[in-house]
Amino acid sequence: MSTHSQALKSEIAPGDFDTATSERDIPLPSRTPEATAQPTAEALRIAIVTETYPPEINGVAMTLGRLIEGLRRQGHSVQLVRPRQAGHDSPARDSADLLVRGIPIPRYSGLQFGLPAGRRLYAEWRRNPPDIVHVVTEGPLGMSAIKAARKLGLPMTSSFHTNFHRYSKHYGFGWLRGIIAVHLRKLHNQTAATFVPTRALAAELGADGFKGLRVMARGVDTRLFSPNRRSEALRAQWGLKEDDLAVLYVGRLAAEKNLRAVVAAFQAIATRRPDAKLIFVGDGPMTEKLRQQCPQAVFCGSRRGEDLATHYASGDLFLFPSLTETFGNVTTEALASGLCVLAYAHAAAAELIRSGDNGMTVAAGDEAAYIEAASRLATNPERMHAIRAHAAASMQHLDWRQIVDTFAETLISVVKQHGRRQHGTNDIVLAPD
Repeated sequence: MSTHSQALKSEIAPGDFDTATSERDIPLPSRTPEATAQPTAEALRIAIVTETYPPEINGVAMTLGRLIEGLRRQGHSVQLVRPRQAGHDSPARDSADLLVRGIPIPRYSGLQFGLPAGRRLYAEWRRNPPDIVHVVTEGPLGMSAIKAARKLGLPMTSSFHTNFHRYSKHYGFGWLRGIIAVHLRKLHNQTAATFVPTRALAAELGADGFKGLRVMARGVDTRLFSPNRRSEALRAQWGLKEDDLAVLYVGRLAAEKNLRAVVAAFQAIATRRPDAKLIFVGDGPMTEKLRQQCPQAVFCGSRRGEDLATHYASGDLFLFPSLTETFGNVTTEALASGLCVLAYAHAAAAELIRSGDNGMTVAAGDEAAYIEAASRLATNPERMHAIRAHAAASMQHLDWRQIVDTFAETLISVVKQHGRRQHGTNDIVLAPD
């Protein structure tokens, strides 16, 4: 389907895709995950611009990898624009992907900002225009992509994945927070829709002047992350007996993850459960500091795939006190793995955890309450077992195929609306908030 080669056949109902400053939920229809995906009747050519992509390990890369895999399975053509990850990195021979130069992100080993590539993108997209451009990250590469797409009159969407303005205080440039927020708002408001993962984030960004927000949850692979992967052999490697308590943290070991609360909560647990062991899965700039603070803890480093899933399922209590997440993929992965998750009522945890039923939450930022809740759970195995029994089942509705479907449907709607405007026949009603 190309806006440059064929007429658009379908109509859009008034208000179907408004540009008002309002939150619009994207529903998740019920569907069995076993069905084989079929190519759609309206296949798009989609250019996706991002600074991060697998095998890099972070929630944005994982989410994007899943979306692109699903879009291609549906028959959409995806051109990926990203920084070159290593000297030997190159696109496949039959691929239209574009790899650009990047520079390392300070204190984020292995991740890069893509350098501006506006001229190259303008030339490429003028010669072979995509139906739509989707910008995933807000660095120099994303900014240059938006400028090139605007010059060419291409429809655009974007995703808001990372609270860079919140992260700033943890990396010594908190004074830039206001400037960063203005930049993000300006960038995203140039696109027809901005996808955000939670209603709370949509409300926050909407109050800050972001427009065209669309709430789209992130999925979790419940066939990969499952209680069935629990390994007594791995627990033995951690130094645990059958009924000992494995207190797990999975994620980047960095200041913005609020790991101070993990350490404090575990110290409270250890005074009442001497059989407890703290397990860190992940890596980052705080690794050595944590080794010094927690000499008895187990540091597993970064893990992937089935190995990561086994590490999750072999834990008992999952501590995740981060307040900088836009979503927090580890929350859904831990729940799907059957862990008792303790988190602040923030991001994914606020929307997916029914406190006391499938997990436990406390008021965002109340560290004393967080530490007390961790201690109570650790000393009440019956309650923890009941919560774990409900956790995995509560994630079954977050199937990736459903999320890919709704993402693709929104892109198609944006392309159709853009085509109607190009042809001067736009009768879309701008719906009030």
